Amino acid sequence: MIPISTPDLSDEAPEVCALELQLVNYGQIRQFGGAVVTIKCHEDNSLVKQCVEEPGLGRVIVVDGGGSMRRALLGDLLAEKAAANRWSGLIINGVIRDVDEIGRTSVGVQALGSCPIKTEKRGVGERDIDLHIGGVDIAPGDYIYADNNGVIVSKRSLLSQ
Repeated sequence: MIPISTPDLSDEAPEVCALELQLVNYGQIRQFGGAVVTIKCHEDNSLVKQCVEEPGLGRVIVVDGGGSMRRALLGDLLAEKAAANRWSGLIINGVIRDVDEIGRTSVGVQALGSCPIKTEKRGVGERDIDLHIGGVDIAPGDYIYADNNGVIVSKRSLLSQ
């Protein structure tokens, strides 16, 4: 894995935007990035479950849960599935659960916080749509990079492959 430093990347690409959210780094992988897949859902992680079951190809799932702190959009089983299917990570505008287990899972996870209550599975939400999170527009196919300094979004890849 290529080391990621969001301060260094933003110095080299001043056009990037930083999310105006104070996300917490929960996954075992503390620096991650890749092409974006988007999901918008509210207290229902059905689409997150479907997405992590697909081949990740090093991409990052960006989940807009509307900032809800009432229902966890990711737990240990889905994080393990994401790791197994080679997703680079998940950025969640909402909360997660099973934080100790996720901390031992080889995937990047950043979220607003944690809540022990799972979501209902109603199959509600949208995928592969433009999102606006933390003051930043994020589209499917954009590139996102995360570390302990924050999260930045770019229209182009900032890493040499």
